Amino acid sequence: MLKVLAGAAGSLLLASTAMAHEVWIERDVGGPARIFLGEPDYPRPVGADPEFPKLKAPVVFTDDPSKPAALTRKADHIEAAVQGSGDVRLVDANVFEPDATPDGGFTGRIYYARAGRSETRSALDFEVLPSSPGSDQFQILFKGQPVREGVRIINPEGWVRNIRSDAEGRFSVPSPWKGRYLVMVDHKDDAGATLFGKPVKSVTHITTISFTVP
Repeated sequence: MLKVLAGAAGSLLLASTAMAHEVWIERDVGGPARIFLGEPDYPRPVGADPEFPKLKAPVVFTDDPSKPAALTRKADHIEAAVQGSGDVRLVDANVFEPDATPDGGFTGRIYYARAGRSETRSALDFEVLPSSPGSDQFQILFKGQPVREGVRIINPEGWVRNIRSDAEGRFSVPSPWKGRYLVMVDHKDDAGATLFGKPVKSVTHITTISFTVP
C-alpha cells in the first residue's frame, strides 16, 4: 500500500470532493489487481475512503475491455481476477455524478488507471505510456494525441513531486527507491459527453499509472 505524507500536495487540491479523488490499481507480481478510490496524496483513513461505495463496477482488463476481469468487493478495495503478468488497465465513467455549473449545465469526470509499465501500446482514451518497457520516461496521450499536463508523482517513501510534461506530453519519473510509484494526471476536454444519462459540457479525464521497482 502507498505511504503518503499529509499536506504534501495541498496546492493541487480542487474544491470538489470528487475532483480530489483518484482511482488507481495496485498489483504485485502474479497476484490479483486491487482497485482503490481515494486521495493518495493524503494519509489513508481508517477503513475505506468515505467515497469508496461510489466505486461500483469498473471495467478492468489486460488485453480486451470487452472481456473484463471478474470483480470481488473487499472492505476498502475491489479485487480483480486478472490473468497473466501483463499490464492491467481500468476505465470507469460511473463513479461521481456530474456537477452543476453556474451556467446551468453540467461537468463530469471519467477515471482511467493502469498498473505496470511493460507495454507501450495505448489501450485507454487517456493514458500514461512508458517510452519502452520498464522505462522511467513516459508520455501522456489523450485519444492517441500527446497533451501537455501537470503530473503528480508519489514515490515509495511517500513524497509527492509535482512536475509538468513537455509539449509532447513527455516526462520522466526518477525511481531510485524500491517499492510502488504512483503517477497521476488530469485533462479537461470541452467536447461534451453524456454521463449518468445527463449531457455534460465538459469532462475531466483522470488517469493514473502505478509500477513497482523490485
